[in-house]
Amino acid sequence: MAVLMELSRILIREMTDMQIIELSEIGGERTFPIVIGLPEAFAIERRLKGIEIRRPQTHDLLASTIRHLGGQLKEIIINDLVDGTFYAKLMVDQNGHEIEIDSRPSDAIALGVAEDVPIYVAEEVLAQTQTDGDLDLDTDGEDDLELDWD
Repeated sequence: MAVLMELSRILIREMTDMQIIELSEIGGERTFPIVIGLPEAFAIERRLKGIEIRRPQTHDLLASTIRHLGGQLKEIIINDLVDGTFYAKLMVDQNGHEIEIDSRPSDAIALGVAEDVPIYVAEEVLAQTQTDGDLDLDTDGEDDLELDWD
């Protein structure tokens, strides 16, 4: 069974390679972080804020391709966690036919946030994130930037 989650925050540490998104359970208390790349963090932030750019970036290109091929992104499912690496799927509806596309969670979320696509996490993945060691989300450093889009 999959659990509905939401993107609750983005932490950008421009002086390191460790950018973090945090997902929170809707209607529950469970949360967990995912380490992502700086380009994906900026893409998520830009799309959340509705910032338009002159030329399409990779996530814009994929969204446009899905639309032009008659598809619609319906949901994102983070379906596996292996050796600290999360795996996700884009669930696309194309004329009533469901298509699963393998994706990194960061790319899936960057693609889905602008269109308010639901994010689901497999229960077994969520359970594993709660038993694995917590990632330090200390934001006291000078190079930390917490983005607030509310």
